[in-house]
Amino acid sequence: MATHSLTFRAGKGALQSIRKDGFDAASIGTIAGASGGAKWLVLSQLDRAILCNLVPRMRGPIHLIGSSIGSWRFACYAQDDPLAAIQRFENAYLAQSYSARPDIHEITEKSREILAIVLGETGVDEILSSALFRTHIMAVRSRHITATENRGLLAAGLISAALMNTMSRKSLGLFFERALFYDSRDAPPFFELQGFPLQRIGLSALNLADAVLATGSIPLVLSGVRDIPGAAPGMYRDGGVIDYHLDLPHSAEEKLTLFPHFYDRIVPGWFDKKLPWRKPHPGNVDRTVLISPSAEFVRKLPHAKIPDRSDFANYSPDERVTAWRACVAACAELADEFNEVMVKDQLAARLQPLW
Repeated sequence: MATHSLTFRAGKGALQSIRKDGFDAASIGTIAGASGGAKWLVLSQLDRAILCNLVPRMRGPIHLIGSSIGSWRFACYAQDDPLAAIQRFENAYLAQSYSARPDIHEITEKSREILAIVLGETGVDEILSSALFRTHIMAVRSRHITATENRGLLAAGLISAALMNTMSRKSLGLFFERALFYDSRDAPPFFELQGFPLQRIGLSALNLADAVLATGSIPLVLSGVRDIPGAAPGMYRDGGVIDYHLDLPHSAEEKLTLFPHFYDRIVPGWFDKKLPWRKPHPGNVDRTVLISPSAEFVRKLPHAKIPDRSDFANYSPDERVTAWRACVAACAELADEFNEVMVKDQLAARLQPLW
C-alpha cells in the first residue's frame, strides 16, 4: 500500500458533500487554526501552499478562527503579502534565543518582539481591512484565582480547573470566560457560542496586537495581557485553555471549513490532552476538512516528532534550531502533496471519516 505524507479527514457532512459533488475551493467559508506552540512549524510550508494555490480560488468573506499559535498564523494570512509575513514569522521564531534560565518576563518580552516582527508597521491595518479575510481570535478572560500572576496561586487554580475538567468540561466556566475578538464586518458562524461564559469584543487597531498576544499567553509560561482596550477589565490568556483545537461551530450550513492541523484528531480543551474520551461535538465539525501530517511522515522528522515546547528543555539551543530548520525543510513534502491532490482533484478519493 502506498504511503502518504498527508491525511485528509472530514466530518460527516463534508465527507458526503465532497464525495457526491467534488471539492470546490469556493465552498470554503472558514479556515481554522489550533493551539500548539512550536507545532506550527510543521504547517508553515502547507500554509504557503494553501495561500498560493487555494486561497486565490476562494470567495469571501472567509472567516479565520484561531486560538494561540493558530491566531499568529492567521495574522500572517490576512496581511497584504501573507507569504512575506509567514517568512518573517518563521525566521523570528526559529531565531528566538534566551538566557540559561529564562523567567516569565523574558519569555513574554521575546513573544512581543516576535509579534512586532510579524505585524510590521502596517500589518494591523491590513488585517482589519482585508477584502477576503475576516480575522477572529479566541482568548480567555481569567476568573477568580486564575487571574493572578502569583505562580503558586495560579498553579493551584490551574490544578483545580484540570481536576474539575475531568468530571465536566463545562466546569472550566468557573475559572475562565471565552473572549471572542471578532471582525465586526461579518458575523462568523461561531458568533453565538454556547457552553461557556462568552464575551464578544470587536477587533480594532487598538486591541488587535494585544488580542494576538493574549491568545498565545500560556499560563505560567508567559504573562497574561491585562485590560485589553474594548474588552472587560481583567487578565486575558491563551485561548487554548478552553478552545485548544476549537470545539465550536466551524461552518455556516452551506460552507466548508478547512482545518490545517498538526494531528488527525481534535482535542477540545488544553486540559483534555490526556482524556481520550473527550471529543468535539459532531455538529461542530460536521462540515470540516482536517488536513494533517501522516504518522509515516512524522516518523521521518528529526527525533521522529513534530516540534513542541519541550524541545527548549530537551535540546541545546543549537540542537533545537537545527532540528526545527530540518523539520521546516522536510515539510516542503507536505506542500507538494497538497498541491498534487488539489491539481489532480484527488481530495474525494483521499478523504477519510474524522472518526
